[in-house]
Amino acid sequence: MPFTTYSTHPYKDQRPGTSGLRKRVEVFRQGNYLKNFVQSVLDSQHDLIGGTLVLGGDGRFFNRDAIQVILKMASANGVGKVIVGQGGLLSTPAASCVIRKYGAAGGLVLSASHNPGGPDGDFGIKFNTANGGPAPERVTEDIFARSLEISNFRVSNGGEVDIDTLGSVDFDKLKIDVIDPVADYAELMQSIFDFDAIRDLLSSGFRMRFDAMHAITGPYAHYLFETLLGAPAGTVINGEPLEDFGGHHPDPNLVHAADLVALTRGAGGVDFAAASDGDGDRNMILGRDFFVTPSDSLAVLAANATLIPAHHGGIPGVARSMPTSQAVDRVAQALGIECFETPTGWKFFGNLLDAGRIAFCGEESFGTGSSHVREKDGLWAVLAWLNVLAARGQSVADIVTQHWQQYGRNYYSRHDYEGVKAKKANALIESLRAKLPGLPGSILEGVEVAYADDFSYTDPIDGSVSSGQGIRIGFVDGSRVVFRLSGTGTVGATLRVYLEAYEPDPSRQQIETQAALARLINAAESVADIRATIGRDTPSVIT
Repeated sequence: MPFTTYSTHPYKDQRPGTSGLRKRVEVFRQGNYLKNFVQSVLDSQHDLIGGTLVLGGDGRFFNRDAIQVILKMASANGVGKVIVGQGGLLSTPAASCVIRKYGAAGGLVLSASHNPGGPDGDFGIKFNTANGGPAPERVTEDIFARSLEISNFRVSNGGEVDIDTLGSVDFDKLKIDVIDPVADYAELMQSIFDFDAIRDLLSSGFRMRFDAMHAITGPYAHYLFETLLGAPAGTVINGEPLEDFGGHHPDPNLVHAADLVALTRGAGGVDFAAASDGDGDRNMILGRDFFVTPSDSLAVLAANATLIPAHHGGIPGVARSMPTSQAVDRVAQALGIECFETPTGWKFFGNLLDAGRIAFCGEESFGTGSSHVREKDGLWAVLAWLNVLAARGQSVADIVTQHWQQYGRNYYSRHDYEGVKAKKANALIESLRAKLPGLPGSILEGVEVAYADDFSYTDPIDGSVSSGQGIRIGFVDGSRVVFRLSGTGTVGATLRVYLEAYEPDPSRQQIETQAALARLINAAESVADIRATIGRDTPSVIT
């Protein structure tokens, strides 16, 4: 089957340090935007030539079109085999699972994560390496370098590939295996958790709901919860993946999953509820009248790790992203295990996981995971909670409250200012950097500043350094304020302000979160001058 070589222009949109692209759909549909990135990956990642590539995405608009393009390029560039999820579907953690199980050279994951979908929404693509995780910086730098010099790309002249029928098909010299997107992942979950105990819990009158948000986890959740674990039909809501996510924002938080939150309220509320996002790597955990912050979720799961069969002997260590609360640090200290603070981005956990230094890791942005794959994993977190609930026989609220009594409570909140003009957002961060040398002192009444810095991380495995990762201001009582610009949006910039206050006294652990953080909120405004700099009186979202 012949292929055609097309000329193109140097591709300058991919930045070093990012494992992929996330843009509006209209950008991906223009010219050779998608092809340029894919060719840069194929040119720079030599193990793909003659090797195996895993391919799939969250089913959002343009997913199927992109897969056809990538298959034709894989054929023309000498990839040996492509494993693609049926219908083009693979959750991000399932893609990592498949890469690892079948020894693939890497994978292309199609998603814009928790961003909206549809013709007017967002699309994304990223490259995962042979360990199943997002490409580390040394790999993304190679892709970026190639993108600056690329002058052509190669595409097969063959017709469309049937990606809806399970089985193998030959496409010129390329072998394509269309697989059940759920099977391998479900098999892995059964090897980790006590499905019998969870099944007994769900048959005992315990009521749960899982909101797939019309995103990728619907088929996975239907099979895991309603088929394998025997939960009643209707346990999974919004379970059909839709190209536009039903017109909703597939971000599992208290704002975008408000209908699910309502199902947990009052005496008639369900005992447990959870949600995942567009590509299945994030999670939100709820009990009756109780929201578990992602930071607390990581800490509670780490403290109860031995209740999960795969970790019955304990875990070697934990890691959290820098903005995530220090709750898990206290668990690690009590257990006598290692605890690492990394920059935001799951790729920074990869070396630690591969080296066996950690088993659990998480980010405050609703991401939790373990050593079973190299991505955060929403359904893994839900099953982990169900396993702990089944083993302890307590409610979500009781488990978390007892955790606070033992380890202390880290009051925690994130204030997001979305769609800020990039120039103003950058000006605020630069202003804070300039103030850092003079910050030691008191900006929080009665509490001294212990440290103030622009976070830098040296990887303990390969020695690589990542600097400029966010402004940290820590106080001697364990409180913190962190300022960071997020790169997950496609319009403007998002300023994130993270606020954390430690409370060891059980009698003061039931204060409303924003009230408990009021002094820190005022201190953050005072030091950063948020209102004047970006022109916002209040955050867009508070979580």
